[in-house]
Amino acid sequence: MTGRAPVSGPAPELFTWEFASDPYPAYAWLRDHAPVHRTRLPSGVEAWLVTRYADAKQALADPRLSKNPAHHDEPAHARGKTGIPGERKAELMTHLLNIDPPDHTRLRRLVSKAFTPRRVAEFAPRVQELADGLIDRFAETGSADLIHEFAFPLPIYAICDLLGVPREDQDDFRDWAGMMIRHGGGPRGGVARSVKKMRGYLADLIHRKRAALPPEPAPGEDLISGLIRASDHGEHLTENEAAAMAFILLFAGFETTVNLVGNGTYALLTHPEQRERLQTSLAAGERGLLETGVEELLRYDGPVELATWRFATRPLSIGGQEVAAGDPVLVVLAAADRDPERFTDPDTLDLARRDNQHLGYGHGIHYCLGAPLARLEGQTALATLLTRLPDLSLAADPAELRWRGGLIMRGLRTLPVSFTPSASSAGNGRASTQT
Repeated sequence: MTGRAPVSGPAPELFTWEFASDPYPAYAWLRDHAPVHRTRLPSGVEAWLVTRYADAKQALADPRLSKNPAHHDEPAHARGKTGIPGERKAELMTHLLNIDPPDHTRLRRLVSKAFTPRRVAEFAPRVQELADGLIDRFAETGSADLIHEFAFPLPIYAICDLLGVPREDQDDFRDWAGMMIRHGGGPRGGVARSVKKMRGYLADLIHRKRAALPPEPAPGEDLISGLIRASDHGEHLTENEAAAMAFILLFAGFETTVNLVGNGTYALLTHPEQRERLQTSLAAGERGLLETGVEELLRYDGPVELATWRFATRPLSIGGQEVAAGDPVLVVLAAADRDPERFTDPDTLDLARRDNQHLGYGHGIHYCLGAPLARLEGQTALATLLTRLPDLSLAADPAELRWRGGLIMRGLRTLPVSFTPSASSAGNGRASTQT
């Protein structure tokens, strides 16, 4: 689209700490020289990386690429590294990210009721309350780590509310989720204990909610209660499926938003002209630039670097490359969304970009179910930060910031900021917020 010259030089080294800090030059090289590239991942598993927009969009919707890791044609020890669980973990693995139709269709239909535009709009005041309450906690100090103090707790409390986790238990979820996000979901130590505690809690919560469930649903009934009603009224949702669904919605429903808010704020702080443009728009009471801006931040440096695993159920061709049955395929959303064949000046941040059909939330039947909620949280978080802390600035050298290494998600470990301290509270006497 832009007619730029191909990226030259030797093949880049992938999945290093340097790569995690800025993967985009490496992805540009792959798009030009090896757009469907077979590589050995840090886990030792070999997989195909799909980096061009057109190929990525095709692969995301191709029914020959299954989400079920049982199709992976590797020995048992390697299959475990792509997500195939042992017997003790299997109960939590039957969820939307690991299954195909018709089970995927059935489960998605049940959960989609919680993410309708109307339901998300009804949830907007609670998200605003959470954002203000979190900022109240550090507004007087003049400095904060926006990941730890804002971007992380905001979505964890929001998704807990949506699921129906009682407020008095939500700090436990924050601790468990924090352990998993800090250590990348590894199988040992604190991560395994956190997963076990969360699984046990969800099973117990489902039992308690089932026993207390009224005959008829109340307006705005929480998602776990809705899943229980479905399983009790002929929708064939097992208790294990309900627990697995709650688990994946909790985990996937918060980490993406942590990175959206963290990466998005960092992008604005390092592009002052775009940040000032957005602040001027917000001061005028306009939301159009906020809405297009969040979509642009999702494209420019989105929270999900690679789409979750897919496995070829039969031989197929992607971008002219033959892929064998059983091969893992990873669609690189971060590379596709910077493809100059699809986006004009893709390495430029333009909050007003209109032609922006990015793949940040996927494509096809596995398009992110929680995208409306994540967009609401992202818009609310950024607007509240820029309005209440108008002189927000980065309090660290960008070169010193560290990014969490991982295969699927990409986000900052910390985001130190400074601002003029403010003793004013956005709530003007409102009740204290559970944060």
